Amino acid sequence: MRKDLGGVNVPALRSHNTALVLDLLRGAGEGGISRLELAERTGLTPQAVSKITARLRADGLAAEAGRRASTGGKPRTVLRLVPSAAHAVGVHLDRDELTVLLTDLAGAPVALRRRPLDLGAGAGPVLDAVTEEVRGLLGEYDGGGGGGAGARTVLGAGGPDGPGGLGTAVLGAGGSGTAVLGVGVAMPGPLDHRAGVPGRVTGFPEWAGHPVRDELARRLGLPVVLDKDTNAAALGLALRPGAPGSFAYVHLGTGLGAGLVLGGAPLRGDRTGAGELGHQTVQLDGPPCGCGGRGCLEALCLAAVARGERAGAARILGVGAANLVRLLDIDQVLLGGRAVLAAPEVFADGVRDVLTGLGLTTPVGVVAERDAVAEGAAWLTLAPVFGAETGRLHGLYGGEPTERR
Repeated sequence: MRKDLGGVNVPALRSHNTALVLDLLRGAGEGGISRLELAERTGLTPQAVSKITARLRADGLAAEAGRRASTGGKPRTVLRLVPSAAHAVGVHLDRDELTVLLTDLAGAPVALRRRPLDLGAGAGPVLDAVTEEVRGLLGEYDGGGGGGAGARTVLGAGGPDGPGGLGTAVLGAGGSGTAVLGVGVAMPGPLDHRAGVPGRVTGFPEWAGHPVRDELARRLGLPVVLDKDTNAAALGLALRPGAPGSFAYVHLGTGLGAGLVLGGAPLRGDRTGAGELGHQTVQLDGPPCGCGGRGCLEALCLAAVARGERAGAARILGVGAANLVRLLDIDQVLLGGRAVLAAPEVFADGVRDVLTGLGLTTPVGVVAERDAVAEGAAWLTLAPVFGAETGRLHGLYGGEPTERR
């Protein structure tokens, strides 16, 4: 059933239809997909699909991937996405480390830089470091130059809540012409995703209200999207082929939080503060937490990790995971983060044992990629290109286009 688009203008609708086609090209991989299949799966007319794919080929975003036998008539030409046509930057701003990663249009990492960082040094020095590393990454990948030197409009990125809007994004070009859609920044929460400003980050209250998104956009000359680290990781995971419709990504690193995906879409909440799992009270008379509470899941887990009691930390984490399963009835629990990856089997087994003991059969898995947050941050910029705005993923408008020309 088609949902109401609510006054979206014709250029925006065309961008939406283009996004539908691009997403199918992305999902088809190197094998490609025919125009007829694109028309059947989008509900667009063959003429509309031909116009869209002609524009994509002219812009270098799609290319022929060979021919495929058809049932009667001449073989069908199949098309594929050109991943090298554009890139996105993902930034993971952790409490003690900065990771900057460049992906291609399909979300595959192509370059990475990492350095120690003290989030407590303050916004000025930290954003200086982010700016330096992003420019350095783009300069290295391009062979010199750095981002923001020149621009060209190709397709929409940024989404309705982000810079540029649907169908109007500008791509900054690096020294040799690498098209960069923008920069996604993921950092500890809480934060206001829509406004692009952090809240009172546990242990670092000086970040509250700082215009991180707008300042970085000014410095870099590129669109910037800011979100919580756990939300970014969950977004990237949700866009993988075969991803479950609902899951919790539970991240235990320098802090503890959860990225929630329900019905194929990230759950941020009305004030974009959902997922603060680490500050769920599980021991009323427990130790004080940096958030101002006592007995928080994060404080107990990190203390157990610091004592070398990983099995104990896993059981504590299992209590939080069980609460999520009971509350949200999710399909899967995915564990990630530096602390988990130091002993993945210990944490997976510990969380699974707690769930099983409570009669909960929800599968537990581990996200093995160390840089899942940085990759997800890049998807904050990439997702709108494929019609998956960061608040709404699969079935963005019910799958049926409004404009069929």
